[in-house]
Amino acid sequence: MTTAVLDGRAVDAADPDVLARLLERRLAAVLGTGVTVPPPTRLTGGASRETWSFAAHVAGGPPRRLVLRRDPPGAGRPEGMAREADAIAAAQAGGVPVPRLVDSGTDPAVLGSPYLLTEHVDGETIARRLLREPRYAAAREGLAAELGRTLARIHAIPVEDVPGLEPVEPLESLRATYDALGEPLPTIEIAMKWLERHRPADVAETVVHGDFRTGNLIVDPDGLRAVLDWEVVHRGDPREDLGWLCVKCWRFGSPLPAGGFGTVEQLLDGYAEVAGHRPDPEAVRWWQVYGTARWAVGCRGMAERHLSGQTPSVELAAIGRRVCEQEHDVLLALGLPAEPLEAGDPAPGSDLHGHPTAAELVAAVSMFLREDVMPATEGRLNFLARVAAGALDGVGRELLLGPEQERRHRERLAAFAQDDQAGLAAAIRAGVLEADDPALLAAVRAAVTDRLAVANPRYLAHPG
Repeated sequence: MTTAVLDGRAVDAADPDVLARLLERRLAAVLGTGVTVPPPTRLTGGASRETWSFAAHVAGGPPRRLVLRRDPPGAGRPEGMAREADAIAAAQAGGVPVPRLVDSGTDPAVLGSPYLLTEHVDGETIARRLLREPRYAAAREGLAAELGRTLARIHAIPVEDVPGLEPVEPLESLRATYDALGEPLPTIEIAMKWLERHRPADVAETVVHGDFRTGNLIVDPDGLRAVLDWEVVHRGDPREDLGWLCVKCWRFGSPLPAGGFGTVEQLLDGYAEVAGHRPDPEAVRWWQVYGTARWAVGCRGMAERHLSGQTPSVELAAIGRRVCEQEHDVLLALGLPAEPLEAGDPAPGSDLHGHPTAAELVAAVSMFLREDVMPATEGRLNFLARVAAGALDGVGRELLLGPEQERRHRERLAAFAQDDQAGLAAAIRAGVLEADDPALLAAVRAAVTDRLAVANPRYLAHPG
C-alpha cells in the first residue's frame, strides 16, 4: 500500500479517489487558492516510477493539466527525487525544453512517496507513432540534429547548479550492478571484455541526463517539445548521452541509428552547432555498446524487483525476458549477426493429460486476453493485458521449442567443458576462454538466437 496521511490518519494513496484529495490539499498550499481535482489517471509505461495525469480546477481560472510522477511504494528515493527537481530547474534555465516544475517533495505523508508535479506538455512520446505516422514526417526530418543541439545544451548546464550530482565510473558501476543480480551471462562478459579493451580517452565531465532516448521525449509535428525523466541524471562523460540515444532498442525498428530519426552524423552535426566541437564517433560507438549492455543488465534488474517480491508486476516480469534482445544487440554491435532461426522439431505431445495440451491452453488464455479483455479495457489495464498476452505467447513457444533448444544448449556447453551458462560466463571472465574465440562467439550467438526465438522472434528482423 502507498501510505499517505490525510486528516490525521493513514490512507492508501494508490486509490485514485484518495490521491485526488491529497492533490487538492497539496495544490491548495502551493497555489494559495482552492483546488478541485477529479480522480487522476495512471499512465502506462514508466517501470521505475508511477506517472499520473489529472486536471486541477483552480478557483476563478481554467483547469490546469498536470502530471504527477512519484516513486513506487516501498522504494522511495528522496535524494534522487530532489536531485531530479533541481536538474529540471537547471535545464529550464539553460534553454532545454522541459515541463515546468510546479512542486516537488520527499515527505511520503504528502502524496504517498517522493514526487514531482509538472505542467502537462502537449505532444507525443510513443516511439512507434513518432517514427511512422505521417503527421510527424516534418519533425522527423530535422529531429536528429535538434536532439544533438539539445544534448549540447544539457551538457553546458553548470554542474554546480544541480547539487548532489555524483560521478559514475561506468564499467565499475555496470559490473557491480550485474554481479549483484547473481545471474552471469556469457554475452555480458564478452561485452565487458570489449569495453575494457576499447575504452576511449576521458573528456571533461558534464551534467549527463542518463536516459535521453526516444520514449523520454515529447515531440509534436513541429519538433521537440520537452525532455522527460531526469531521474538518473549524474556527472560524467557527455558522450554517454549520445551513445545511449543510439542504442538499437530505442530505434523501435527504424534503420536510423540516432533514436530512429536520423544518422549519427546528423546528431553530431547538431551537437557541434551548439557545443562548438564534434564528439569522436568511435567514442559514441563505445558508449552505444556500453548502453546496450547496461540495458540488458537493467532489464534483468527490473525483473528482479518482481521476482524478489518487492514490486509484483507482470510488466516487470515480462521485461526480464527482454534481456536476450539486448544480448542480440550487443553481438550485432560487435559484428556478430544472427544466423537464420533453426526451426527444430516441436516437443512431442503426451497423451497423459490429453487435449488441450499445455501449449494449447496457453494459446487460449492469450487469445482471451487479446480478444476479450483488451477490447473491454483501456489505459494501464489494457496495456498490462497486452503485456500478459505477449508473455503467454513466449511461454507457448518455450513449451513447443524448449526441449530441442535445451538439447542444443547442452551440446554447446559440453564443447567448452561447462555444465551451465554461469560456468561459461565465469570461464570468459577469468580468461580461461578467450572472449574473441570464434567458436565461443558462435556458441554464444546460437544460444542468444534460441532465446530470442522464444521471447520475441520478430526482434531478429529489426535492422541492426
